[in-house]
Amino acid sequence: MAHPEGAAAPPPLHPRLLNAVSSKPLTARRAARIIASVTILVTVLSGVLIHWADPRNFPNIGRGLWWAVQTVTTVGYGDVVPHNTAGKLVATLVMVVGIGFLTVMTAAITSTFVEATRRRIVGDQTELLSVRLDQIGARLDAIEASLKDIAPDSSDGAS
Repeated sequence: MAHPEGAAAPPPLHPRLLNAVSSKPLTARRAARIIASVTILVTVLSGVLIHWADPRNFPNIGRGLWWAVQTVTTVGYGDVVPHNTAGKLVATLVMVVGIGFLTVMTAAITSTFVEATRRRIVGDQTELLSVRLDQIGARLDAIEASLKDIAPDSSDGAS
């Protein structure tokens, strides 16, 4: 729907969420926090929703939450499973979010290890470079001192 000229666009539905997600650069750690938050939210909501979607197999919210936790963690004991279409749709959402959660957490941990190793290697290289530059500086000082000893004194009056 187009807005007439001069009319302001409607505010986003969740401006605080939009600011929180877009205000800072996305790092592996921020992505992990966002995915973890979404996973917890989806797990709890799915645990409640499955109770209403499949009340015969999930007679109370506790059983729904138990099922959601074991599903999102990919444990899936199979002691409680949805049997109707609505329940299976909720289960699909929980499984996809669980897989995404595990993937992002693994990537975040790996990224942390890689970054720590990179910093250590760069730090070692920087230290070696600093030592080498100090050695070069000392040699240049020695060369300059030798040149001063060799150079004729310009105050001799020989022009």
